[in-house]
Amino acid sequence: MTVLDETYTLSNGVEIPKLGLGTWFIDDDKAADAVRTAVEIGYRNIDTAQAYGNERGVGEGVRTSGVPRDELFVSSKLAAEIKDYDQAVDAIDGSLVKLGLDRIDLMLIHSPQPWDDFRGGGYDQGNRDAWRALEEAHQAGKIRSIGVSNFQQHDLANILQGATVVPHVNQLLVHAGNTPSELLAYCESKHILVEAYSPIAHGAILQNAQVQAVAEKYGASIPQLCIRYALQLGAVSLPKTANPEHMRSNAEVDFEISSDDMNVLRDLRDVDYGEHSVFPVYSGK
Repeated sequence: MTVLDETYTLSNGVEIPKLGLGTWFIDDDKAADAVRTAVEIGYRNIDTAQAYGNERGVGEGVRTSGVPRDELFVSSKLAAEIKDYDQAVDAIDGSLVKLGLDRIDLMLIHSPQPWDDFRGGGYDQGNRDAWRALEEAHQAGKIRSIGVSNFQQHDLANILQGATVVPHVNQLLVHAGNTPSELLAYCESKHILVEAYSPIAHGAILQNAQVQAVAEKYGASIPQLCIRYALQLGAVSLPKTANPEHMRSNAEVDFEISSDDMNVLRDLRDVDYGEHSVFPVYSGK
């Protein structure tokens, strides 16, 4: 048994594999191959989003993977710009059509603000409206679990005001060098599972000598250490890659980081994302 066989259980009883494949930056015409390869290697958790522009390809990969649909966990995300109930309803149905699936295992609100106004204006009402659309799709059986992404404590508290369903998941930028401990604790207190996207810090952390030293202690690569770190925080880890070798090595994380080394990684402050700093979530806005 490897990490690919291990799951967490969401607050509604749905099981989610601990390690998933992120598909950000995988082109639509390459997504089906990437998904089929990942499934062949043993991945059962595939993460996409409307904003990635590859739902069609991801859905094709899922449908043609040769593995029964109920053995795969497929997530997508409502585009960050959608802060309106009717638009959200249409977009949810749009994702089901693009994916070519009769249900989605997890659907998230991609961000509390549109990307072009990240951490800008007030979108509290819009988020509650989008959440209501997700709740209804969940109630109707179109989506097995629902959640949010990039939501801070205020954003979560806003949703919870009128929610009939507490978000099952909050997908966050979490990695050694960027560990939002207070937010993680808050999510845990509400039984909201955290998913860590970009656990390898978009590759920025590969140059960090301190992380390199810790990885060497375990005979692990820096990506393996970073993926293991997210798992030991109790989060789902979602490294993104279309490279089969990386998919394999990312799943070879059957070692245990000591509590001392976990503290070292937790206390790191290293968030230079290089060329990717233009993205709002990486620019610290």
